[in-house]
Amino acid sequence: MSSSDPINHRPKNFPNQRWYIHPSEPTQAKILAEKLNLSPLITQVLLNRQIVTDSEAAGFLDPESLDLPDPIQEFPDLQISLELLKTAISTGEKIVICGDYDADGMTSTALLIRALRHLGADVDYDIPSRMNEGYGINQRIVEDCQAKGVSIILTVDNGISAREPIARAKELGLKVIVTDHHDLPENLPPADAILNPKLIRPDSPYRGLAGVGVAYVLALCLAKIFGQVSILQNPLLELFTLGTIADLAPLTGVNRRWVKRGLKLLPVSQLTGVKALIQVCGVNSENITKNNLENPVNQKVTDQKTLKPDDIGFRLGPRINAIGRLAYPLIVIELLTTEDEGIALERAMQCEQINQRRQQLCADIEVEAVAWCRQRRQTHPDEKVLLVVKEGWHHGVIGIVASRLVDKFGVPVFIGTYDTEEHEGQTINKIRGSARSIPEFNIHTALVYSHNLLANYGGHQAAGGFSMDANNLELLRQRLQEAAVAQSIQPEYLKPLVTIDAQAQLADINMDLYQQIDRLHPCGIENKAPVFWTPNVRITEQKIVGKNHLKLTLIQGATMRVIAWRWGEFLPLPQFVDIAYQLKENTWNGQTNIELELLGVRLPVNSVGNHINHQSSQQLQEFTLGDRTYACCISRQNNIAELRIKNAQGQVLAIKSGENTGLLGTSRQDAKTIDLTTPHLQLLIATATAILGVSQEFIHPA
Repeated sequence: MSSSDPINHRPKNFPNQRWYIHPSEPTQAKILAEKLNLSPLITQVLLNRQIVTDSEAAGFLDPESLDLPDPIQEFPDLQISLELLKTAISTGEKIVICGDYDADGMTSTALLIRALRHLGADVDYDIPSRMNEGYGINQRIVEDCQAKGVSIILTVDNGISAREPIARAKELGLKVIVTDHHDLPENLPPADAILNPKLIRPDSPYRGLAGVGVAYVLALCLAKIFGQVSILQNPLLELFTLGTIADLAPLTGVNRRWVKRGLKLLPVSQLTGVKALIQVCGVNSENITKNNLENPVNQKVTDQKTLKPDDIGFRLGPRINAIGRLAYPLIVIELLTTEDEGIALERAMQCEQINQRRQQLCADIEVEAVAWCRQRRQTHPDEKVLLVVKEGWHHGVIGIVASRLVDKFGVPVFIGTYDTEEHEGQTINKIRGSARSIPEFNIHTALVYSHNLLANYGGHQAAGGFSMDANNLELLRQRLQEAAVAQSIQPEYLKPLVTIDAQAQLADINMDLYQQIDRLHPCGIENKAPVFWTPNVRITEQKIVGKNHLKLTLIQGATMRVIAWRWGEFLPLPQFVDIAYQLKENTWNGQTNIELELLGVRLPVNSVGNHINHQSSQQLQEFTLGDRTYACCISRQNNIAELRIKNAQGQVLAIKSGENTGLLGTSRQDAKTIDLTTPHLQLLIATATAILGVSQEFIHPA
């Protein structure tokens, strides 16, 4: 409680994060570990995922062992859709697939083109222009279909909110099947059939399907009618896997089962375009065998090299997505439907080149956006949502930059760029934007709250898009702050969140643990790769490598190499830190080692590092109790733990472990001894210990 007190001073250029550490359940983790022959670290991860019994764990680790309900029983309009398409194929009616320009929409379109063409359908597709038309089926597409004699419009990854275009299609005598996965509007469109997992029971294993998942269900059920499942299943499963991971769909339920299969197929793909894309982007496919491809269900992970979701999320997916952002979806559709190796390689090279352009655009915009956000936060520190808009940014990539800003600043981000539109001979200045969020803030709810300021909008909890008259910019900025208040966004939420599964020692980390983690795959949304933390490690070496990445060597009973992506600004880190990380496999010159990918650091909490005066303290954590804001940390002096809670007036309450009195004041000299057994202080202490992730017994008054 002096000028050098750690509650008043933090290291410069230190990550301002909040950590959530899942409560440890050592007894239950040990019992489950013995039943499953796994490390308690792994079974603690299962417990964190609400997988608490050995039968639930067995079903999670081996999703093929679970019985799936018939999708016809789950999707009310699936039977109607199948009858419409079966009749259209049999009578030669024209079908047009209306797709979308992101990876989910393009893989969905390619999947249904391949399936319907194989089944003999007269099928074509139409994807709206991202820059000129925006998302989803529109009046132009409907009018074109009617002029071309189309009988059925089949939307993929869009259509659930397109009430007016679909109503127009019905007026013109067209049949419409909507397949989509986005949130439901108040009034559904007047389609002949709607397939959307948001319309089925919440506990259905099909509930988390992306647009490509709905397309896959429809295609397989149709293939079953025509007796073509054995031929179509594996190629379509590859496209399902690409689209599901690239769209950040939850890897739970049926997604987990099918993606696990698809990741085994992709390295030895049957699709000419996928093989070309893997070749161009350099995904490692060494030591891949081609055994038993006709029945991937029965293959074990050890039978062949499989891709990880990261290979798709960071390698294949961005190259597909880049086309929709900067070029023409035709490139991806041809890539994923052609059987010509020359065309496939040409299209794959286009994906690579356009992705390189996308990377440069993102980097340039990010530099400008970060500078703007930092200045804005200095002048408006209380803003709970960032709305950043600038002329000249490319609309197709600003959503990526929004995600990076959320990672950097820990707040919801709405980002936009200026555009113009001609209307009745007048030029209208518009803003087109994207939004990305933190777990506690619902983007879709905020867009609905701001609907009267927006021309168009759509999205879900974590992300969305919008367009608006440029004159409404400041009104929208104000409305978003109101939305944050309405959603009870607290100050402690507005920091990047690191969610941690369990505490581990560096000596626990070896190839056996990594291989056990592999049993949890595929990891991704709603089944994150395990994150561990280790207290009080010593950094013996740290340096910048590559494009502003931080490379560390750590010691704590064992020596470990660590990479921290894009963390160059935090050099140097303190000598002693608590670390949060994931395990990664690194193969170099034939040698395979386990390394750590750093996700978070904080000042040590549970051990004493060799700091000056033998002190170590936890990073300051802010929280609200009632209508008052506090900050807290754990400090250690000469191996004695002390909880410190600071109020808005600058007074600090200092509590030593196990004592029922504490000191309250602005310094040690003027501090008064107070009784800690009052209900208010008991609640304050309990809240602080929960925020810091330490047990109440550790510092709770006796």
